[in-house]
Amino acid sequence: MTQTLDLAPVGNCSVSALIDRQGRYVWACAPRVDGDPVFSALMDGDDPDHGFWDVCLVGLKQVDQAYIKNTPVLRTVLTAADGAAVEIIDFAPRHHKHHRTYRPLAFGRIIRPIAGAPRITVRLRPSAEWGARRAEATSGSNHIRYRCTDVTLRLTTDCPVSHILEERTFRLETPLAFFLGPDEGYDQEVGPGVAATLDRTVAYWKDWVRTLYIPLDYQDAVIRSAITLKLCAYEETGAIVAAMTTSVPEFPGSGRNWDYRYCWIRDAYYTVRALNRLGAVDILENYLVYLRNLVDNSAGGHVQPVYGVGLEAGLDEQIVDSVAGYRGMKPVRVGNQAHEHLQHDVYGQIVLPLVQSFYDQRLVRPGTVDDFYALEAVGDRAFALHDQPDAGLWEFRTIARVHTYSSVMCWAACDRLAKAARALGLEDRDEVWAGRADTIRARIEAEAYIPEEGRFGASFGGKELDASLLQLVDLGFLDPMDPRQVATFNAIERDLKKGPYLFRYVEPDDFGEPETAFNFCTFWFIEALHLNGRTAEAREIFEQMLSRRTHAGLLSEDIALGSDELWGNYPQTYSLVGIINCAVLLSRSWTDVR
Repeated sequence: MTQTLDLAPVGNCSVSALIDRQGRYVWACAPRVDGDPVFSALMDGDDPDHGFWDVCLVGLKQVDQAYIKNTPVLRTVLTAADGAAVEIIDFAPRHHKHHRTYRPLAFGRIIRPIAGAPRITVRLRPSAEWGARRAEATSGSNHIRYRCTDVTLRLTTDCPVSHILEERTFRLETPLAFFLGPDEGYDQEVGPGVAATLDRTVAYWKDWVRTLYIPLDYQDAVIRSAITLKLCAYEETGAIVAAMTTSVPEFPGSGRNWDYRYCWIRDAYYTVRALNRLGAVDILENYLVYLRNLVDNSAGGHVQPVYGVGLEAGLDEQIVDSVAGYRGMKPVRVGNQAHEHLQHDVYGQIVLPLVQSFYDQRLVRPGTVDDFYALEAVGDRAFALHDQPDAGLWEFRTIARVHTYSSVMCWAACDRLAKAARALGLEDRDEVWAGRADTIRARIEAEAYIPEEGRFGASFGGKELDASLLQLVDLGFLDPMDPRQVATFNAIERDLKKGPYLFRYVEPDDFGEPETAFNFCTFWFIEALHLNGRTAEAREIFEQMLSRRTHAGLLSEDIALGSDELWGNYPQTYSLVGIINCAVLLSRSWTDVR
């Protein structure tokens, strides 16, 4: 079983799993996305003993797999050489129940015969202790309990329990239902119960998609990206994780294997901004709750760049040896050292989404004057730190500079606070924050600008380039046609573009020279091409990027030159944000079809 990122996620904003092209669960963590993996096969070599849930069809010849339209409900069809075929439907329950959203820590699976006399084997082997061993199993008349590390899962099924325990091959003659969830009784007939839950889940997602404002072109790509971004939200707290996985390397043997199952303030900012373009106010509103809690907890002091989905500050990074790693490439990391970093752009990325609450009349809980005064403490930090060294948005571990992007984000925090004060009628605070924004702007223009080249550098006094300089337009710091921005764009295209892709930077860092392009930066470049009047080129590269997606319509963090293979954690919120932003920007107008 060679590991691949050609995987399809299912989830319900409480729990998620990645399923491979054969319909095999290969990755899922519980009780939360940042917990111990109950399915760990993605990180455990070519032929793991456990950490998966598959359905083996005797004589398998062909596999077809796709989502049910506008849902994260996955349909896999296995066909044997003699024409016998089975259908597997996988989903995580999500629907309205008892006046609230039902989203248990559970997966539903239905296996149906659809042709011939298929013979199958169901192998359910959850893992424990970070893949070190199989979870212990005990059984009853129609259920099996699996004791994983931090949770006990209970499988309720109308399949003969001994077929599963003994992994017996049997003829599938009628549909079978499986509900793998909390260790509690299932209070209804399992077959009809799981089928009804499936129908309600499909209806929920189709209704949610109907609320989105989508562009005329690239609709399939936008809808799939939006659904998956929603799956990356941990709805209980409002957190949004950067990706569902840990330790998929940025390129082979790089050692750049990171745990992305946490809430980065930066990644979440870009996520809610993209979804807001589609009108998905539910995710924005829930994330604002998470941010207000962080603001309160910081009490005007230091804010980390990343927190746990339950607002945890301590994410101590450790290396686990119980699994072999993705394609045998270690280390496998749990936790992330970035929680210790100074990354001053986070203050802007807190202010910018929260400021929307002072304007947006859709919100059930709009921003108040008291919220504004609380948010000023974050602005104070932005102003105080705008010219201080940090690790930057790329999270250098041994390099500290005054990064231009971080400073511009601090400027944006002050600029938006001034505008919010104006909207709230707080004229004295408007004057204070506008003055601070002007002070930061003057410092950036003096320290980050390189007069002899007519462009900006990535740090104060430095000449190095990084792709984040393309964000000066998006943040409103520069006009796209400002000669300084045009010169910066031209330098980035000359030095960072490799084939159709864009690197974050090319200088060696803590781990040597980068070897893969960063997908989000390529999408930034596509936007910049369009803003520079080169829309035909922008569309050409965008469509190339769309062609690099997995069969599930998704992207990971990085892409290799030449082979176009995906690397880095998956599915990556940054990359899905890029798909949405570029699709909205490059699509024809709906008025074009009048």
